[in-house]
Amino acid sequence: MDSVTRPDVTLRRARVAVVGMFVVNGSTYNSIVPRFPTLRDELGLSNAALGTAIAAFPAAALVFGVLAGPLIARVGSGRAGAGVGLAGAILLPAVALAPSWIALAAALFVLGLTDAWADAAMNAHGLRVQTGYGRSIVNGLHAVWSMAAVGAGLLGAAAAGFGVPLLVHLGVVAAVLVVVSVLAWRWSLPGPEPEAEQVDDADGGARQGPWRAVVIAAGPLLALAALLVASGGIEDSAASWGAIYVRDDLGGGAFVAGLPFVAFQTAMTLGRLAGDRVVDRFGPVAVARTGAALAAVSMAGALLVAHPVAAVAGFALTGLGVATIFPLGFAAAGRVPGVRPGDGIAVVGWLARLGFLAFPPIIGAVADSVSVGVGLVLVPVAAVAAFVLAGSLRPSGARRS
Repeated sequence: MDSVTRPDVTLRRARVAVVGMFVVNGSTYNSIVPRFPTLRDELGLSNAALGTAIAAFPAAALVFGVLAGPLIARVGSGRAGAGVGLAGAILLPAVALAPSWIALAAALFVLGLTDAWADAAMNAHGLRVQTGYGRSIVNGLHAVWSMAAVGAGLLGAAAAGFGVPLLVHLGVVAAVLVVVSVLAWRWSLPGPEPEAEQVDDADGGARQGPWRAVVIAAGPLLALAALLVASGGIEDSAASWGAIYVRDDLGGGAFVAGLPFVAFQTAMTLGRLAGDRVVDRFGPVAVARTGAALAAVSMAGALLVAHPVAAVAGFALTGLGVATIFPLGFAAAGRVPGVRPGDGIAVVGWLARLGFLAFPPIIGAVADSVSVGVGLVLVPVAAVAAFVLAGSLRPSGARRS
């Protein structure tokens, strides 16, 4: 990106606002995760019943997530991101107040809806603020999300350990997030997205929408979605299978088994913190391809060595490798020619969520038939796919490097 003049006060405040949106989104659901055992016990649920209730959260995103595009077009990404995040924060204590399984599932369903819409809106607003800055900032925003998620999880674990009542815990978190959301609302950039207005004008006033976006730009949107599916599948592998692989296949102890996920998340966060400077210098395609190659080689090497230390190192380097892909994918989706930014981000995010569902059962099926290590071969394969698909990050009209 070309350098521009120093951002004014309005733009700097807007950056603080979008950081706040990422903090709220990263903190809301992840505040609940460590308290699931408490919820299960207080409601007298079986593990299967709890799992079914939890499934309501991603189900909402799959059913209604794509509608984030029209919402962003109507009220603007800033107001949508802050407003929906505010709604999620206000509804957070409802999880603690749920008197039954159906009430818990309903509360998680609504939170899943706010999560999906806020996710699309905050990324769209981050892209708008980034355009004003004239340099990359989206990787840093996603690093903020990661840190907020980890912080919320640690706070929830501490609350559970000290026996803090669930309603008190979630009520305090909600109060803080409401304040952050109100600040984000006040400081976000007003009005609709300039890019959306240009698209509508060029379209002669024809009705825009997420499904029409797919018709207009099916190729770029599907390529970006496939890239995010590959990256998301790699990220999920660390959370879902890292500990099981080290414990079952490699004979590691309980402490060591937890390290692949910690190493992956730590390295990914550090990669995102440094990612904006690297992207500004080398460009999104080169950074994504280099990272995907690092992930493929690191994970393949770790699986070949088949030692707990190698597994931890492999997952760490893999997390560093894929750190920038998701932020860059959303940014590219918001710049697809002929498509409103909100629609592009919503469609790509929705398609990516559909694809995420395939990775855990595929690895699980292979793990049951052979071993977890063999199932994890899908990770370097996905990294190779990401290497190939990274070209979809190239801005329209840019020359090939």
